[in-house]
Amino acid sequence: MPIAYYRTPIGIVRITQDDEFISGISIRDEEYDIEPASTPLLQIAIDQLQEYFAGKRKTFDFSIKQPGTDFQQQVWQCLLSIEYGTTTTYMQQSNLMKNPLAIRAIAAANGKNNLWVVVPCHRVIGSDGSLTGYAGGLWRKQWLLDHEARIMGVGQTKLNF
Repeated sequence: MPIAYYRTPIGIVRITQDDEFISGISIRDEEYDIEPASTPLLQIAIDQLQEYFAGKRKTFDFSIKQPGTDFQQQVWQCLLSIEYGTTTTYMQQSNLMKNPLAIRAIAAANGKNNLWVVVPCHRVIGSDGSLTGYAGGLWRKQWLLDHEARIMGVGQTKLNF
């Protein structure tokens, strides 16, 4: 399985490829040697992530596929419908999926998402507007939301001096 590492403003990203799909993108706190991508698809993923962090890309168009149950796949597909620079709540996500009693199961499926940033689980927040669980750490979730808001010119953002 080909693997690449890419340095972002908020940590090292590990990208894995399985066949002709990107199957995993995860953020790491550990340092890794950054080497050139060994496949064209890994390079495309790196290029598009660079564009995202530079504020020049809002969606990703490389092939993705991650293992999961049918329910998890439905949840992740729903995440892909959340527009850049916006947020939704777990309750809104459950209503959108026409499964209002599945809030906890949906939150658990969001937590098992292996395609960090590309399948934007960071855009889901608590019903009271609070940041809730995020595998990459809540500070990264806040950074990603602030980044997207700054690029879109919406919401409260932190001033950069």
